[in-house]
Amino acid sequence: MNEELLRMVDSIHRDKGIDKALLFESLEQAILSATRKRYGEEREIEVAVDRLSGEISAVVDGTPLEVAELGRIAAQTAKQVMIQRIREAERDVVYTDYEHRMGSLVTGTVQRIESGCIIVNLGRAEGLVPRSEQVFNESYRPGERIRTYVFEVKKKGQKVLIILSRTNPNLVRELFALEIPEISDRIVEIKHIVREPGHRTKIAVVSIDPRVDPIGTCVGVRGTRIRNIVDELNGEKIDIIRWNESDEIFIRNALSPAEISFVELDREEGRARVIVPEDQLSLAIGKRGQNVRLSSRLTGWNIDILTEEEARRERDEDHAEVRNVPGIDTETADRMIMAGLASLRRVVMRGPAALLEIKGIEGEKQVQKIFDYAQKRLIEIEEERAKRAAEEAKARVEERARLAAEAAAAAAVVEGAAPPEAAAADPTESSQVAGGAGASESEPGV
Repeated sequence: MNEELLRMVDSIHRDKGIDKALLFESLEQAILSATRKRYGEEREIEVAVDRLSGEISAVVDGTPLEVAELGRIAAQTAKQVMIQRIREAERDVVYTDYEHRMGSLVTGTVQRIESGCIIVNLGRAEGLVPRSEQVFNESYRPGERIRTYVFEVKKKGQKVLIILSRTNPNLVRELFALEIPEISDRIVEIKHIVREPGHRTKIAVVSIDPRVDPIGTCVGVRGTRIRNIVDELNGEKIDIIRWNESDEIFIRNALSPAEISFVELDREEGRARVIVPEDQLSLAIGKRGQNVRLSSRLTGWNIDILTEEEARRERDEDHAEVRNVPGIDTETADRMIMAGLASLRRVVMRGPAALLEIKGIEGEKQVQKIFDYAQKRLIEIEEERAKRAAEEAKARVEERARLAAEAAAAAAVVEGAAPPEAAAADPTESSQVAGGAGASESEPGV
């Protein structure tokens, strides 16, 4: 019995997780290759390794052959073939293992950093966190523990490339499932999640059981559950939103804690006009437009934030534009407004067929004339409003700069120092109301 061979096969099987049958087949192929190198490809050669005793038998053209007779060169050939087959088998084992773990969390140790990429020791394999999958405000040193999301697994030559991520939104999803048993048990369901890594995450949750509060469940007693997740994300803010089947209510929840006066949905264009009180505008928009931007991605609606005064003014302007359409009287214009064609945008969206249903508009020629006018005038209106929004944003920035300069001057006077010069306004802090972008000093979050 060749006990040494059996011990070697058993050792490789335990250390590398390679199936014993595959190891025996690889050994037979290695010996077969070595024998062919010695005797030539045209000879009829058979090689077998007994799985129980480890005895090796080789037959060349019907004549038994002692493996020891193959010589040193053949032995080297067998060794190279065996090593290559073991490496391929080891690669396949690692690939299969991590292919099944794709989309889940793994914990490893930072091994080294090469060209900005973090190499993570996962035990039996190495993972790679490329720059594109790293959070801008996180830094790691060799030896530190790191928890990542398995983003992609693929074979590359003799190696398995495991791409890890710290920026993927599903990293947060998996952390919630890890920390909150109700999510793992499917009592609380994560409907959608959006993220700006390092800044903020918004996650929409719903409870299958009406007795379970999804938000309270995710936050935990005195915030213990959510605090563990925030700590793992290095202080990234997380907004937990209550999901609702009603788009209007869901948009309101997504923009919380801002108070919403009214939500107008344009389902044909997928746009939502959100009307807020003047003092809630900055809160609804968020710092550099972050709150409304994430809310838009979370709900799937393009959200425009307007104050009540801006909405009233825009509505009056839209009605005035409809009443100024050439070729129709005031009564016909009022009928258009009552029929839902309250703006030129609505006229263009609904098309000429909607105009034919309005009493007072007769003939396809008049309909086409009104429609052509609406298309041309709508472009002009949008350009005018964009210009006005930019001017208003600039005025707000200048006003903030003026107030900041006055506050600094007042503080300097109190301290008995010379008032500093006013700092120039930062254009990145501008608040663009139209289109849902802007800035605010306050922002919601956990």
